[in-house]
Amino acid sequence: MSLLFYVVSGQVRHRATTHVGYDESQPWQSCSAYGDDAPDANDRISMQPIKIALIGAVFFSAAAQVAAADSVTLGTNNWAENVAVSNMWQQLLAEKNIDVELSEISKPLLFGGLASGDIDLFLEVWIPSDQTYVDRYSQDVELHETWYDDARDTLVVPSYVEGIDSVADLAEREEDFTYQGQPTIFGIGPGATISDETDAAIEQYSLPFRQLSSSETAMLAQLEEAYRRKEPIALTLWQPHWVFAKYDLKILDDPKGALVSGQQVKWLAEKGFDESHPGVAAMLDAWHMTPEQLSTLMLEIEKTGDPDQGAAQWIDDNRELVDGWLAADDDG
Repeated sequence: MSLLFYVVSGQVRHRATTHVGYDESQPWQSCSAYGDDAPDANDRISMQPIKIALIGAVFFSAAAQVAAADSVTLGTNNWAENVAVSNMWQQLLAEKNIDVELSEISKPLLFGGLASGDIDLFLEVWIPSDQTYVDRYSQDVELHETWYDDARDTLVVPSYVEGIDSVADLAEREEDFTYQGQPTIFGIGPGATISDETDAAIEQYSLPFRQLSSSETAMLAQLEEAYRRKEPIALTLWQPHWVFAKYDLKILDDPKGALVSGQQVKWLAEKGFDESHPGVAAMLDAWHMTPEQLSTLMLEIEKTGDPDQGAAQWIDDNRELVDGWLAADDDG
């Protein structure tokens, strides 16, 4: 004897059946074993919505799993290059029917978000500068391929300034770089790593200069005005940056190594991302950009004033390049 369950009018009932003398072609035949619980025609009809609901639940569960595999959360910050590549990849992955949610977050919180699984990946980790963070969360994150070589902090002058090729050369031309009565290197806000490095360079090269710290916007406004007038100006800058695509600038040699150089920019993901999103991982591993390519992407966004519009225009202008990255998914 077996025990079977059925649902009638929202209630769970059971029936005891015996296989002796039981006609399987008449599953709801009248039988003394059913007693008063034998289902009538209305009960049989009521089984259909339940069957449909169960089938729907199975498909819904499968669809939810597919949706999870076709969406990623990308951590971002407000650095110009990070905004640029994050919006670029949001659009490129959309071409592969992968939904990308951008989540802006500070770097310390970002690594925690990756470790907890709230964030899937982050596109800009500078090595060795960020190695401490990577080591701290090494059990929960995975460092992937380099997509940009030789990121660095620099001191620059416009290329039309002759006779200044190294940081040390500035000491011989202090009068050319006087601003408000003092030889000046324009910088960004105090406390930034590049500001500390510039102070170290002034000391190590014995430059009779001050660093005038303000905002990036104010520093670039000084550059624009000096460039328009073809006047000498020295300022801190880092590469990658869109300014290198707009102006013809000269990076000054730094033989003492006061400013950080030789950084590798890599992408980072939560542990197991390769297995859960193999196609996305393959495309990101195939991704590589030159300083010119990244600078023009950032400049396009700067010109349009809209990350979506600027990234879309750059993708259109560099279709062959980006198709090469996307093809890595097909190769897999």
